[in-house]
Amino acid sequence: MKVDTIYTQEMFKKAPRELRDTESIRRPSIKYWPDVWRRLKQNKLAMVGLVLLIIMGIMSIIGIHISEFKYYEQNYDQINIRPNGEYWFGTDELGRDLFSRAWLGTRYSLIIGLLAAFIDLGIGVIYGGIAGMSSPRVDAIMMRIAEVIYSIPYMLVVVLLSVVFSTAGAGTSMFVLILAMTITDWVPMANLVRGQVLQLKESEYSMASESLGASNGWILKKHIVPNTMGPILVTVTLTIPRAIFAEATLGFLGLGLQPPKPSLGTLANDGLAGMAVGHFYQILIPSILISLIMFSFNVLGDGLRDAMDPRLRK
Repeated sequence: MKVDTIYTQEMFKKAPRELRDTESIRRPSIKYWPDVWRRLKQNKLAMVGLVLLIIMGIMSIIGIHISEFKYYEQNYDQINIRPNGEYWFGTDELGRDLFSRAWLGTRYSLIIGLLAAFIDLGIGVIYGGIAGMSSPRVDAIMMRIAEVIYSIPYMLVVVLLSVVFSTAGAGTSMFVLILAMTITDWVPMANLVRGQVLQLKESEYSMASESLGASNGWILKKHIVPNTMGPILVTVTLTIPRAIFAEATLGFLGLGLQPPKPSLGTLANDGLAGMAVGHFYQILIPSILISLIMFSFNVLGDGLRDAMDPRLRK
């Protein structure tokens, strides 16, 4: 025989206060990008790189205005002057102020590196996204074409373009350098995006959108590209110093910007002759600036990679 239990007030007691808050939210939820910024700030080396880039970016804008000497002015009475209170970075073999030329060269190098990286980003995202969303046959054809393009040495492309434009009387300009570097360097970005697309297009939300009638372009724009921004941004931060180093290498070989426009590579090339007669500062200054830019972008890219990795989230 079943007996119903009778509950009385004496059978219950209040839970202590420390148990009432066990299910309370300890901290508010943090969105993805604020959390990335919070974790990036904890990486001291990455923040040092970011601060250095900001300082060099500001100096590349105002540096030529701080100096009282123009970057193109030649003073044959002040040839090969070592750094002093008047010429802060000294002068070159033509008597030009190296302070204004170094910061203007930093500006041109940063512009070339940033433009080349973002053009690679645009072409790579579009090409890789289309290849990943296409049929296997179209994907295979597109990637074989990309591999053929990537097998062309960019130095050969630069030389050919320099010869063509020099014949036309234009010389090696910023447009030629950016064009030469972006003709082949977009392929790694396309490979990255294609791999991410092949992985994400099999996800539940992509398949749900496809079942509801969404087009491939809509799925690519709304679901796949936003979810690949983390690896893409990290790759961009590592592509920029590679482009700057490539420009510096071309400038050092005499294939960079034409005078009187300086870049860090052309300044290093000009300083090589001064080093032979003991003027080490002429090559040391642009070399330090190139090294600082490379260091800053690399540590910032490493910091972004760690900050965007959900497995390292604490």
